[in-house]
Amino acid sequence: MYDSENKVGVLVLTCNAEKHLQRCLEPILQSPLRPKILVIDSSSTDQTRDIAARLGVQVVVIKPDEFNHGATREQGRKLLNTEVVVMMTQDAYPIDAEMLEFLVRPVFSGQCSISYARQVPHQGADLIESFQREFNYPAESQLRGLEDIKKYGVYTFFCSNSCAAWSNPALDQVGGFPAVLSNEDYVTVARLLSQGHRIAYVAEALVYHSHTYTLRQEFQRYFDIGYVRAGHRWIREMAGKDESRGFNFSAALIKHVSQRQPWLLPRIIALLAAKWFGYRFGFQARQLPVKWIQWASSQKYYWHSSYVHSNFHMKQ
Repeated sequence: MYDSENKVGVLVLTCNAEKHLQRCLEPILQSPLRPKILVIDSSSTDQTRDIAARLGVQVVVIKPDEFNHGATREQGRKLLNTEVVVMMTQDAYPIDAEMLEFLVRPVFSGQCSISYARQVPHQGADLIESFQREFNYPAESQLRGLEDIKKYGVYTFFCSNSCAAWSNPALDQVGGFPAVLSNEDYVTVARLLSQGHRIAYVAEALVYHSHTYTLRQEFQRYFDIGYVRAGHRWIREMAGKDESRGFNFSAALIKHVSQRQPWLLPRIIALLAAKWFGYRFGFQARQLPVKWIQWASSQKYYWHSSYVHSNFHMKQ
């Protein structure tokens, strides 16, 4: 039992999370591990902070334009200062109080330095979103290291900070989470595995988490992914191109939908096209004017922040 307050910390990032926060936090609060919990809130205008206070959770408030996927998590893990820190998003709901113990167990046992939970779709999720969760989060647990690249390719570094546990000492070794546009989990996993660490996918640790995005939202999300991954080509050099897994996903999704709801195929084609064009546009975006990049990105605030200037030069 890891019940010392300096053993397990949980960081939840919020912004107008009043619909989510109680469902996210209650199973964590009921965990026998008694974790230290911190909410970093991006100046919510709803009842988020009141709910957190009622639940007895510490809250740190930041300005919306101060948020960064990597830097804000880095701030939170240092404030928690626990041996293992669990990153969560507000709309990830643990299925039960046992989730946390399942999640952190392989990190404490020394099997790995990172572990992440299995995500299952929220009730009412459509066929497409349900398939995406099944494809990325199978029923069997995995333990992956750099030696598994031939088997898994770029998926070797797959992780989701919607619900993931990290060894704080291991993060210290690689300088923590980078202040990037997105994909801070992917980049950090690659850094850790290149230093000999391992990652565990824990299928027994279950959280409800899924989204339904519009075509524009998918384009913008994949633009951000392409932009970040173009800035970390060393990962592609190790693991191969992202497109190979994307093609496998696309083929499997088309087959899945064809067999169950074939009338959705036009939507599927449009969805996959939005993702592909977004990714390719993002991958080439450093040569484009800033206003084009801002239009294409899902995170408008990032391009006015100090983080962008510390990462990559952009054409004015």
